[in-house]
Amino acid sequence: MVNDTEAVPAASTVSFPWAEAPYPVLVADDRAVVTVVNDAAGLVFPHARPGVSMAEAAPEWLSAAHADVAASALRRLEAGQTVQGPVGKRVFEAHPIAQGDGMVAWWLVDDTDHRLARKALHMEKERTAFLTQASNLLLSSLNLERCMDVTAQMAAEHLADAALVIAPSHGRVLPVVSCLRSGAPTTTTLAADPSMVPGLREALQGFPPVPSRWIDPAAAPDWLLPEGFGTVGSIVITPLPGHGVPAGALVLLRRSGHAAFTEGEEVFARLFAARAGAAMSAARLYAEQASITEILMRELLPPTLHQVSGVDYAGGYRPSKSHERVGGDFYDVHPAPVEGDASLVVLGDVCGKGLQAAVMTGKIRNTMHALLPMADDHHRMLSLLNTSLLNTENARFATMVLASAARTGSSVELRLTSAGHPAPLILRSDGRVEEVSTRGTLVGVLPSLSTETARVTLAAGDACFLYTDGISEARGGPLGDVMFGEERLKGVLSECAGMPAEAVVERVQMLASQWLGDGDHDDMAVVVISAPRTNHLSAVDGRTRGRFTA
Repeated sequence: MVNDTEAVPAASTVSFPWAEAPYPVLVADDRAVVTVVNDAAGLVFPHARPGVSMAEAAPEWLSAAHADVAASALRRLEAGQTVQGPVGKRVFEAHPIAQGDGMVAWWLVDDTDHRLARKALHMEKERTAFLTQASNLLLSSLNLERCMDVTAQMAAEHLADAALVIAPSHGRVLPVVSCLRSGAPTTTTLAADPSMVPGLREALQGFPPVPSRWIDPAAAPDWLLPEGFGTVGSIVITPLPGHGVPAGALVLLRRSGHAAFTEGEEVFARLFAARAGAAMSAARLYAEQASITEILMRELLPPTLHQVSGVDYAGGYRPSKSHERVGGDFYDVHPAPVEGDASLVVLGDVCGKGLQAAVMTGKIRNTMHALLPMADDHHRMLSLLNTSLLNTENARFATMVLASAARTGSSVELRLTSAGHPAPLILRSDGRVEEVSTRGTLVGVLPSLSTETARVTLAAGDACFLYTDGISEARGGPLGDVMFGEERLKGVLSECAGMPAEAVVERVQMLASQWLGDGDHDDMAVVVISAPRTNHLSAVDGRTRGRFTA
């Protein structure tokens, strides 16, 4: 029998090169018996000493690795081959180095901090990817309900077992979107008191979040729990910050038995809430602005025209851009305050296009409405409007034409006054087209205004055609850059003889649109005043559209 004390070299052998190494080093032979333990290894492995087995001296993962290496006689040991495993609360990486005669030295490196750093980096990458995805989804929609649904669903899927998005209350009602993990968001309105949930009222008012450890899950009211959720284990409540005002609150729920929210998770929830709140606030602001715009737009849109005091009126409008609804052209028909008196027709063209021009048309229309008591005097109305425009900061000018129309028997008496505007055209029932001789200076340019008023009688079946230069100056045709022109317009009108007022408007606009094709154009507006025949209706229900859509 071999004496073990004679077979195992002493740990203090001078030839041992690892004795002073700063890293733990264990040396064992091919029988898995420890031969050398340096000082650093002795601190890590208290039971390791020369003569004991690797199974007794080191953790199971390291002793198993040594057995595999020893069995391979080091022939299959590749450079850089390592094994990893825990030692207490730390994690070590062991590097085997062949020493000859079946001896293997295990050089150990504490990899705990590196593993934690890699894990933290991986988590940060995942969180950054999540926040990027959340931002893309939330900012791709300006619909408030959609933003609330996305917020609740993403929070439930990535941050908690369930999530609620609560918008600021409308009176005593709370709009709530709730979602379970892997479920679909549900929208409800609850008559609930937010003060029943610690921190919820404050979050809805934009105050900093209450730490989750201060919130008793048992105190959560039933309305806070999505159906089928179970028992609450922990709650996080954080505000959804908006643009100047809070957008609502985010409530995160975890079931009993699951790990409570950590401080780091609460901080991350606030980062997500900041993005969600910004998106919800933008969506709410967009909805408010869209509502305001719609209300204001109604006042700028051309009116619906119909028969007034026995005279047929029809109008059509097409803005210069297909995505716009208003522009610089406008028209109005103001019925006479007394039956039998003349109604006033106003058609104008403000310099410019788009919303800025539309704002000026709104001012002009309001001014003309205020001047209706002097509607019998076209020159005076236009002169007062001219003075008004000269006294405004806006330097835009306008061209206009006024028409007073009164039914007398079967005919219609017209008084027409132009102020820098294309001359009105008279379409007779036999197809003849006449140009009305009325001229005037632009409105809003010179201190004094000059005008000429013409009188015209429309017999039954005759019509007066008022238009803006967007019709006559429309460029297109076979060559793509030829103006529609007044002569071509007169030819089109001649073909409309005997048609109702609405049909004339539609015919002219259709042919002008065909001429334009896809080319750019100015705003286009037309108004037709006709003396109706007695044997047909001029329009269905006596009404006609006041707007043209391309």
